[in-house]
Amino acid sequence: MLLAIDVGNTNTVLGIFSGNDLTRSWRVKTDPRNTADELWLQFGGLVADYELTGLVVCSTVPSTLREMRTMINSYFPDLRTTIVEPGIKTGVPLLVDNPKEIGADRIVNTLAAHTLYPFGPAIVVDFGTSTNLDVVSPKGEFLGGALAPGIEISVDALAARAAQLRKVELIRPKSVIGKNTVEALQSGTIYGFAGQVDGLVHRITAELVESYNQAPTVIATGGLAPLVVGISETIEHHEPDLTLTGLRLIYERNA
Repeated sequence: MLLAIDVGNTNTVLGIFSGNDLTRSWRVKTDPRNTADELWLQFGGLVADYELTGLVVCSTVPSTLREMRTMINSYFPDLRTTIVEPGIKTGVPLLVDNPKEIGADRIVNTLAAHTLYPFGPAIVVDFGTSTNLDVVSPKGEFLGGALAPGIEISVDALAARAAQLRKVELIRPKSVIGKNTVEALQSGTIYGFAGQVDGLVHRITAELVESYNQAPTVIATGGLAPLVVGISETIEHHEPDLTLTGLRLIYERNA
């Protein structure tokens, strides 16, 4: 069985694959201060019941990736391991000014999106610590995209800077017109981010149609995607395990 680990700034997602099927997944908090031994205590208990044959990792947190390497060397020394970094075969051409700037998760999402929806361009909207819009060409090339502050950190910043506002539960309010402060904050957050995504998708779509004469498939992923899926007018598909799927594909390319 293959263990796939996606280390994000806020959460780390782990998945167990049996062949092409994702049989189990977990989401845990990312703490960049964790040592290799603490990572083993966190992960080891989750995967103890599975006979692992491979391991694939991508990380946007350098300190955690460093400790992850130590953990793998100490606790999985005989396990075939792929870490998504320069030199790894991904099959994703990076058509940007500085390919070294592109986060590993964006490359992984690009591969997964093109594999699942290969018949034209695509836009991946990844709702995480930041909201990433990754643009994929009909050939599976990474064309670039847009980055915006994420939903949770925006709410945290507003609560920290506004004396009479506070953090609220992120759920869809009864109506767009909030009748109290909580509903108003929920409306501005949920509908506001949906509108932001829709606006960016419309502008990116116009450029893609001009270049390829074809509208893109719009795919949502990330831990906060369920807040916006169903409200957004442009998101067509929700793939909560898109990054894990991409990790499996990259592992297979390098096995």
